[in-house]
Amino acid sequence: MIDGFLKGVRMLLRGFAFWAKRPQVMLLGLIPAAIVFVLVVAALIGLGLGLPSVTDWLTPFADDWAEPWPGIVRGALGAVILAAAVVLAAVTFTAVTLAVGDPFYEAIWSAVETELGGEVPEHGPGFWRAVGDSLGLIGMGAVIAIGVGLVGLVPLVGAVVGPVLGVVLSGRLLAGELGSRAFAARGLHGESRRRMLRGRRSELFGFGAATQLCFMVPLGAVIAMPAAVAGSTMLARAAIDAAAAAAAAAAAAGGE
Repeated sequence: MIDGFLKGVRMLLRGFAFWAKRPQVMLLGLIPAAIVFVLVVAALIGLGLGLPSVTDWLTPFADDWAEPWPGIVRGALGAVILAAAVVLAAVTFTAVTLAVGDPFYEAIWSAVETELGGEVPEHGPGFWRAVGDSLGLIGMGAVIAIGVGLVGLVPLVGAVVGPVLGVVLSGRLLAGELGSRAFAARGLHGESRRRMLRGRRSELFGFGAATQLCFMVPLGAVIAMPAAVAGSTMLARAAIDAAAAAAAAAAAAGGE
């Protein structure tokens, strides 16, 4: 499990290394990421400024409590809301950036596929497919954010467990979505895709957690996005090529 997790982290590092091979293509991936990043940060700043009013509105029962309990309860609730918002923001950033920047990220995907060799589809899944996947990703991100918020309300451990759970779950979700282009371009969806990734869960967790942590660094989301697309394509291709090799070996064994 640990080996797989570290292998997933290395996949992201390989994505960063792709800058040295195709810097012009990777540079294009910064454009949509930068635009969406500014919008997401503006939304988070707005939430942060309005957070005291939100927590006051959610806790009218604490108005008559003796100090310092109202401040403690409202501060803890604000931290939980902010943690859930950050999780949702990371997922929304990825979803919207992939949809808005589909032509740019298709160029990165195609360059990585060509670099890896083998049979490469001529076109990716297309813009509308990317939009549909992005909406689904935002929906799942909202569910995870709600879960993180609820866990964060657990006394004592919630403030620590909630954010960690958010990084792990949202990272796994991001890894699956970022690598979906390689599968969709080959007509692999649903159960076929899940079957190919079944033995690589720890890799997905490692890749996703590393990507999510990069996204949480100031400007890290912009810088890491092209590398995340490249690295996730490499991870997906590893799964696809392994499945193809296993199918060929089974066919050869059956023909003997």
